[in-house]
Amino acid sequence: MDSPVPPRAAGPGPRRRDRHGRGMRGPIAPPQVPLAASRADVFADLVQDSVERLERRWPQLAEIDFLVLEVPRLDGSGPWSDEAVPLGGTIPAREGRRARVVVYRRPVEIRTKGRDERAALVHEIVVEQVAELLGLTPETVDPRYGED
Repeated sequence: MDSPVPPRAAGPGPRRRDRHGRGMRGPIAPPQVPLAASRADVFADLVQDSVERLERRWPQLAEIDFLVLEVPRLDGSGPWSDEAVPLGGTIPAREGRRARVVVYRRPVEIRTKGRDERAALVHEIVVEQVAELLGLTPETVDPRYGED
């Protein structure tokens, strides 16, 4: 009665989920359905929407690269303190490299509850960073800044 169950021997190849001979599991949703988009893809779309909204008024934004990174680096080279995690940043143009605006996905997602709130915060961050690069006030970059 107290005989231990021997561990399953590992086979020569990778283990597959093919229970009951029905074949491998496929994707849950086809790629054209919004359910198939990852959170990172949805976030990148929010940043792109914000940039496109601003490019109508500021065509020079086509010369700026917009990046989405997961989190800010902790190597000590960042201009931020231990008390506040940045939501975005800028990298000025130099030596043949274009200026960059960076938005950090995870800190933004943690501070927001829904898609609309996240979209508003992303737009606010993009406006602030573009204003910093152009040497303008955020209200000049987007007259509706701060109204939400």
